[in-house]
Amino acid sequence: MKLYTRKGDDGGTALFSGRRAEKWDARVAAVGDLDELSAAIGLARLADPASARELHRIQNEIYGISAALSAEGRHDDLAPGADAVLRLEALIDEITDRLPVLRDFIIPGRAEASARLHLARAIARRSERGIAALDAPAPAPAVLAYINRLSDLLFAMARDADHREGLGDAELRSAADEEASY
Repeated sequence: MKLYTRKGDDGGTALFSGRRAEKWDARVAAVGDLDELSAAIGLARLADPASARELHRIQNEIYGISAALSAEGRHDDLAPGADAVLRLEALIDEITDRLPVLRDFIIPGRAEASARLHLARAIARRSERGIAALDAPAPAPAVLAYINRLSDLLFAMARDADHREGLGDAELRSAADEEASY
């Protein structure tokens, strides 16, 4: 079987629902953002072995969300439900309980693992915006909550990665303070 089909050469693509859509369609864009999110999480997995198992599980759940969105409401059972949202919340609490209280905005990029996790977090936020903008059929109720919590978890994981490397948080500083530190 060949990898290419040539069916998308006209700017269209097939959704899991069977409907053909333009590649710029909001639903296609939302699924594409989720694909990019999964790829960014894959990069983070390579740099952060401590989080790799959970990140792999999340990638599988993201594919479930993608399938549900592409199915246009016909397979919402593929997307993670309320129990997955609670699992993410428990992980966020577990990680933040061992970190110092955050007192300011932070600048991503101290350790490679945290930089990759922050990139995934930013893509998760974009994915959330794209999913929220979709017209009917709307995603399963837990999908937006899941993506929202996922971005929070990726933020917590990024901070944790920096702290495990002994780097702490790179808090936002004024330009004058920054000049003095270099």
